[in-house]
Amino acid sequence: MVREAPIRILLVEDDREIARRLADGLAEAGFSVEQAHNGPDGLALGMDDTFDAVILDLGLPQMQGIEVLKTWRRENRNFPVLILTARGTWSEKVDGLNAGADDYITKPFHVPEVVARLKALIRRTSGMASAVITHGLLCLDTASGRATYDGNPIELTARELRMLNYFMHRIGRIVSQTELTEHLYSIDENRESNTVEVYVSRLRRKTSPDIIKTIRGLGYRMD
Repeated sequence: MVREAPIRILLVEDDREIARRLADGLAEAGFSVEQAHNGPDGLALGMDDTFDAVILDLGLPQMQGIEVLKTWRRENRNFPVLILTARGTWSEKVDGLNAGADDYITKPFHVPEVVARLKALIRRTSGMASAVITHGLLCLDTASGRATYDGNPIELTARELRMLNYFMHRIGRIVSQTELTEHLYSIDENRESNTVEVYVSRLRRKTSPDIIKTIRGLGYRMD
């Protein structure tokens, strides 16, 4: 049975104890968590849109969370964002939502509530009406998992579908072997060295030989 890779969460929180407590709770809930503890680091990590959702503190050092969020949205980083803040005023919550946040939670908080909010955000995002992605002759419905090429249905395994979905959200961008491997497998799974090449080859056979290009020494790119 193919196991899905864990949901990837970016946690941007400057209070190390709060971050540790949240990261532990999220890991127990089955999430894979990457952390940043200031605005610039959070911004840089968030530019990698492989994250399924982000928890973002507004009161960050070096760069405020609201500016981090605005920059992500300007750069079309559309992952759901849950604002985590000690600021309880109505106007600050509205400012965060207007800047592109999807939900907010105020400190102090209970970790199970954060987990529940994240799961709800991810469910809503994956169920959006814009689930169909088209690229040339290739069409993928990310909600149903159905794909067609030149109007003909493509039979895909779970990992082939996951890889195709990953590429179609990154048209024109080089994706490294390491990045693809981390996306395809959960942490505790055995990973064969040629796994990525095998799945790329299968996708080419089922669509077009030229749909995914090998960029020597760097990875792959779907143009």
